[in-house]
Amino acid sequence: MKQAESDGPLSGLRVLEMGQLIAGPYCGQVMADFGADVVKVEAPGSGDPMRKWGTIRNGKSLSWSVIARNKRCIEADLKSPEGHALAVALIAQADVVIENFRPGTLERLHLGYEEMATRNAGVIYVRLSGYGQYGPYAHRAGYGSIGEAMGGLRYLTGDPDRPPARIGVSIGDELAGLHGALGVLLALRAREQTGRGQVIDVSIYESVLAMTEALISEYALTGVTRERTGSVLPNVAPSNLYPTADGEQLLIAANQDTVFGRLATAMGASELATSPEFATHIARGERQVELDELISRWTKTWEADALLAHFEAHGVPAGRLYKAVDMLTDPHFQARSSIVTVDDPTLGSVPMQNVTPQLSATPGRVRWAGGDHGADQSAVLADWLGVDQATPASAAAAETD
Repeated sequence: MKQAESDGPLSGLRVLEMGQLIAGPYCGQVMADFGADVVKVEAPGSGDPMRKWGTIRNGKSLSWSVIARNKRCIEADLKSPEGHALAVALIAQADVVIENFRPGTLERLHLGYEEMATRNAGVIYVRLSGYGQYGPYAHRAGYGSIGEAMGGLRYLTGDPDRPPARIGVSIGDELAGLHGALGVLLALRAREQTGRGQVIDVSIYESVLAMTEALISEYALTGVTRERTGSVLPNVAPSNLYPTADGEQLLIAANQDTVFGRLATAMGASELATSPEFATHIARGERQVELDELISRWTKTWEADALLAHFEAHGVPAGRLYKAVDMLTDPHFQARSSIVTVDDPTLGSVPMQNVTPQLSATPGRVRWAGGDHGADQSAVLADWLGVDQATPASAAAAETD
């Protein structure tokens, strides 16, 4: 049986997760990784669609194994009287409620913050949606990809001569989930002072927008619209992919003046660092294509391993493009336990990314992979409600006692 107790910094925090797919569940994953008792509520039957997404092995989604890790799974039909009563009882005991339904859904179910705060003044609601809880677009269906487009990221991704590309992960959802977890920490700090909870309103598009640096300011003050630039950032040079003699491509990031000086020395062309054409950040940016071509002609004379060792000796930031196979065999990943292996009764040993960031005194950890639908019903009702039977009806009785 999965135990609620943990030694993480969020140990003792009760979190009720009523979201599905990625944004809400990723917020829950972050909190569970650091020790919160995250109870995931799913509808009877198929449950969270994430259980069937991504690569399936032995009938189980590997994506589910990661995003539902460290959580306890129960089921409740929020539209039924018994399921509703169970939700009310659990919210009354929760520190945090996570949801990513369309705005207004919980209010229609009489599970919204204003109504539930009358029972539990300290409860904190994390509400994740495509467009936020208010505004003219709030009622629209909003997926992560739409938020990425509205927040400006999709337009900037890819090569300039092709349509915008999609990043290979659900980055909009995950940014929203991360902002939601940050909001919880801020709201918990405020609750220490006031004794009251509050609503954390996270939109996917604003979570993406927050990462776009000076995108808005540049246009508003100079009329400059950022465009797709492929593997480079405009006027930041050298910082690109460069070919090697054995067919690899290495990333070199030497755009800072002092670092460029080290690169020039490594190339046996230290005069480049003092030449007016390349001595400054602005000058290198103006001659970005010319400089990249010059460096590429030199890197093509080296094999990748030798060139990386040469760069390390000269203090030049450089590296390979990693795939999963590289991560699983890299000694630095191993030394830092960046990947951990979790035992799962269905899948066996499952390697997955470890918890980040690393805390020296109270680290998070992966205790188990995503579990079966409703598997923790009895344990959760016993721990949260003092009820020994795994039925919504018993929870309803506990709520009215």
